[in-house]
Amino acid sequence: MSNVTVVPYDRSQQTIICYAPKFISTKGIWLGNNPLDCSLPTILLQLILIIFITRILVYVMKPLRQPRVVPEILGGIILGPSVLGRSITFADIVFPLRSVMIINTIANLALIFHFFLIALEMDLAVIKRTGRKAIIIAITGIVLPFLVGVSFALLIHTSVEFIKLSTFILFVGVVLSVTAFPVLTRVLAELKLFNTEIGQISLSTALVGDFCAWGLLSFAIALAENDEQSSVSFWVILSAIVFVAFHVFIVRPLILWIIRTTPEGESVSELYLCLIICTFMISGFLADGIGMNSCFGAFMMGLIIPNGSLNVTLIERLEDFISTLMMPLFFVMIGLKVDIFTVNEAWIWISLGFVIILASIGKIAGTLLVSLYYKIPFYDGLTLGMLMNTKGLVEMIILNVGRDQKVLDTKSYTVMVIAVVVMTSLISPLVTIMYKPSRRCAQYKRRTMQRVKQEGEFRVLVCVHMPRNVPTIINLLESFHPNKKSPIFVSLLHLVELAGRASAMIISHNNTGSNRTQTQSDHIINAFENFQHHVNHVFVNSLIAVSPYSTIHEDIQNVAEEQLVAFIVIPFHKQQTVDGGMESTNPAFRSINQNVLDSAPCSVGILVDRGLSGSMRSNGSQLSHNVAVLFFGGPDDREALACGWRMSEHQNINLTVLRFLSGVSESSIPNSGDEILAIPTNEIDRERELDENYISEFRARTMMDTSIIYSERVVNHGEETVAAIRSIDSAHDLFIVGRGQGMETTVTAGLTDWSECPELGPIGDLLASSDVTARYSVLVVQQYLGIEAYGDWTVAQPGSNSQPENGLPRPAV
Repeated sequence: MSNVTVVPYDRSQQTIICYAPKFISTKGIWLGNNPLDCSLPTILLQLILIIFITRILVYVMKPLRQPRVVPEILGGIILGPSVLGRSITFADIVFPLRSVMIINTIANLALIFHFFLIALEMDLAVIKRTGRKAIIIAITGIVLPFLVGVSFALLIHTSVEFIKLSTFILFVGVVLSVTAFPVLTRVLAELKLFNTEIGQISLSTALVGDFCAWGLLSFAIALAENDEQSSVSFWVILSAIVFVAFHVFIVRPLILWIIRTTPEGESVSELYLCLIICTFMISGFLADGIGMNSCFGAFMMGLIIPNGSLNVTLIERLEDFISTLMMPLFFVMIGLKVDIFTVNEAWIWISLGFVIILASIGKIAGTLLVSLYYKIPFYDGLTLGMLMNTKGLVEMIILNVGRDQKVLDTKSYTVMVIAVVVMTSLISPLVTIMYKPSRRCAQYKRRTMQRVKQEGEFRVLVCVHMPRNVPTIINLLESFHPNKKSPIFVSLLHLVELAGRASAMIISHNNTGSNRTQTQSDHIINAFENFQHHVNHVFVNSLIAVSPYSTIHEDIQNVAEEQLVAFIVIPFHKQQTVDGGMESTNPAFRSINQNVLDSAPCSVGILVDRGLSGSMRSNGSQLSHNVAVLFFGGPDDREALACGWRMSEHQNINLTVLRFLSGVSESSIPNSGDEILAIPTNEIDRERELDENYISEFRARTMMDTSIIYSERVVNHGEETVAAIRSIDSAHDLFIVGRGQGMETTVTAGLTDWSECPELGPIGDLLASSDVTARYSVLVVQQYLGIEAYGDWTVAQPGSNSQPENGLPRPAV
């Protein structure tokens, strides 16, 4: 193999290297061979460095919520001639010229597979849901930045050499005007905006923009590759139209036939999977053969595969390997071609800054104007415009093709890559600053059951981990007495731990992204849909949250705010065993419950399931419950009473309210475990007054109701309280108690010393204890309070995540 002298920058295009084709793997260092003289060890070393550096950058930039494309491109820039590659020794050892063709081929193969995956994850129904609005926003958001790109191209083209000015203008305009759909999905998921209205509009708009981008890219490639023969460009575009028609009318029906012949509930056979993967590679081959980019063929093939088990299986088989290992290679190859030192003229950097600002403002302005026309709030329209500036794969492919076809030289290529990286890196921080869900939920006032009107809708968010939770939760919802005057709107959220996906997201049931949970989700959601069908005035909206358990409470919080719910029901982390005891199902469930209690924007109920469905029916169709509410005082107990009061309106539910009163003079005793200021005496009196008023109202309005029993029990200390609770009639199948955090009275004194689960409060922990082999279920309720003011100072109520607006305390709602 011949020795090669140092080449300054664009080394792969300036030097031809001949080497023996047998140099794939080494015979070993013991024979004096250098492993890096062979292609396989060199590729392995490159992959190790690429993954190592990009993972470090991803970790470092994670607090800034940067999409992975940004640190991966920066990793390539670090390894390239801009930083480490400036060392001739490093460049010759790690990235020798003989390896360029191999690593480029692998990177482009990964890109083809990735575009196939992107198309599989696209949901064309999103466009149908938003209709003409998405199309108009997308087109308007493309036109203005495209004009900015044209101006920028005219400004800098005189300093570099190009094939044709019109082709260069098209490339630059497309790069600055389109939105990267796959990168946007990751950004929305990271910002927890995926299931919001603004998220759905931006997704559909970006999807429309992606189709426009592919059309413009096809035209740009046709012009770039056939610059000397304009008639050839016409045939390339015409053959692309035929190519699309062939896939829609010939290939798609064949795929639908494969899906129909697969028995329901079974996975698609390995033979069919292999045929489909081969077909998508053939599509890439044909697209490349007709003058298009091979990614276009892979994208088209993935797009015609409908959502379902086949779609999910393909994603599961390919996503981990391609997205985690192979795609960083492509983005690093982008960065390796960037050489910042070629841009040595100050006016180009100044122009770059102007073009980033003008292109971003152009897209924001175009999007904002159309948003205001459709009566989208100003800040939502502004956020939508910023999200539309997200860049990614399509733009990088355009730049790559432009450089390979010599439409762009190293200088212009470097400028455009930096522009894309800067525009994308600014999105997450700016959206985090600008987009405030509190503005959207300004009218969201009814956050507790106590404030829900008796003749108004009742919105509930139900969180489910597994099918075992379903029967009791459904019967609890039916106990809330849905009727014509007060219908129940249920938001069902199946909680799924993030595994094998690039980012967390909330998806509708029809778009479940993991076959491992598809069947379980079907069982859960079908049960709730059946509940909706058989019980009048119940409306169910089914969602699936795919997220790490450490942050899934944020999804619960966002859905609660988006759906304006007043009450969240979430299962206890323990389940009943055969012998009547309680055992933990998953320790992570307990952390989820604790986080929900701390961050929920409304009241929360933790449901301890001991088989509420077991004795719920007096006959084949009628619900029958004996419900007991234990009242000690305080906001949580008032919320528990409000819950039981609503249930008592059901004709087949008997309600017992047992109020515990202290037999000795007492004062508020701060909980040792709570970092809360001692509440002043006047506030204790205020709470007692609220308790008395609510109890008096309850008794006055239910006095003639024979299905409701009210009684009072005087106790002197915690032991008497425990004895009184255990003496209650065992016929009750549901106990409702307040969490009661914040202060301890003589009635509950000492109960927290033996708590297994402090998040349930002293009484809830007692009723849910593993030592109690009871048959009743327990609903532990925490009322949403927010920030309350006490004179000139404020005290945070337990379980509240609300923050004062404009530095002022918010009164209780």
